[in-house]
Amino acid sequence: MKIALFGKTFDADRGPFLQKILTRLSIAEVFIYKPYYQQIKLFCELSDSYRIFHDYHDLPGDTDVFFSIGGDGTLLDALPIIRNSGIPILGINMGRLGFLSSIAKQEIESALDAILNGNYRTEERSLLQLSQPQGLFSDINYALNEVTVFRKEATSLIVIQVYVDDVFVNSYWADGLIVATPTGSTAYSLSAGGPILHPGAANFVITPIATHNLSVRPIVIPDNSIVRLKVVGRHEQYTLSMDSRMAVVDQATEVWLRKADFGIRLVQMEGKDFFRTIREKLLWGLDIRN
Repeated sequence: MKIALFGKTFDADRGPFLQKILTRLSIAEVFIYKPYYQQIKLFCELSDSYRIFHDYHDLPGDTDVFFSIGGDGTLLDALPIIRNSGIPILGINMGRLGFLSSIAKQEIESALDAILNGNYRTEERSLLQLSQPQGLFSDINYALNEVTVFRKEATSLIVIQVYVDDVFVNSYWADGLIVATPTGSTAYSLSAGGPILHPGAANFVITPIATHNLSVRPIVIPDNSIVRLKVVGRHEQYTLSMDSRMAVVDQATEVWLRKADFGIRLVQMEGKDFFRTIREKLLWGLDIRN
């Protein structure tokens, strides 16, 4: 079995948890992301049999499971390495909330047993693709959570015209606008008042950020739509982000979005489901009166 380990940052107090992972994976062929390897080698016992990968070019295409160790941000940063390979991603949460990184630290041992015994399933998650402007984020022009347009200056609102399949939707006077996937509906969009979408929903959600018109609400659209965003008004530039990647764009540049022609696969443990996850993460049903 081939396992890849990926992380972005490492604290010494995580050493015992990571050592558990490494020890249990001694029966597998393990590949470690080089920048992560450089951080953990001072705190963990590393076998000479471990192999190093630098990016998607030297990550074996037949990797069975890709371990993302950190939080949701770490998993999002793994996308440029995974790309359209179809390699399943297991998110191990070393932080706090963690919707994407579904395995908590106290669940590591049981999760590893399940992985090594093949007792897991995968969920396909859709991606948003940036069709225009081309080349803004090189060939990493897709997002798992959301694409966001927001003001570059902090002192005034921007006006964003939205078209869906060339039909005008609205002009949003706001701090910005989010176009989110079902996966991203529990991220930035949720904090801006957007609805929660089931990961299997064939939809996107358009959510304004701090809109000037209080009657404006998020709207859910089919994910086979083409979304076009146009910034108008006095701003010469605005900021465009795709998950954790950001760029400053001239006002005249329109943004075209559509569903990517590939998705990613997230590993889920048996006995876990989306509704259980949001109940636990959002503390639904918790009685705090006592």
